Amino acid sequence: MAEAVNPQDFPTTIGQDASFKGELSFEKGMKLHGRFEGKINTPGRLQVSKEAKMQADVDAGAITVEGEVRGNLSANDRIEMKQTARYEGDLRASKLVVDEGAVFVGHVAVGPDAVKNRPPQGQPGQAQHPRGGEQRNEQRQQGNGQPQPARV
Repeated sequence: MAEAVNPQDFPTTIGQDASFKGELSFEKGMKLHGRFEGKINTPGRLQVSKEAKMQADVDAGAITVEGEVRGNLSANDRIEMKQTARYEGDLRASKLVVDEGAVFVGHVAVGPDAVKNRPPQGQPGQAQHPRGGEQRNEQRQQGNGQPQPARV
């Protein structure tokens, strides 16, 4: 079910012609239409629009991805991957919603314990499944053995 989005929920916007590098924090919400590289830390919501490109580690209340994202995402509430999303990285969230057509390559930890019991950041790409094992969302194409993004 789609939530109604109030424009006041996203008082911060990085426009389509803008590029930002560094660390960013905000309280309520932000829409990214341009490019961002760095770190984001917020109790609020982040929306990455379909024209946006982001390479960042994000710790947020909720994250919606419609564009291209590389980096680790963590959300206390939920992460949504829309149909146009292209995501590579590790994510942890209480809830995960992935639309058909979204592309995701990486590790995932989902559930109430996934964000409560965050292990210290170890080696990149070694996120643990909540039951203790490693989970990889990746498919191998027969023949050439090259990893192919999972299509959901």
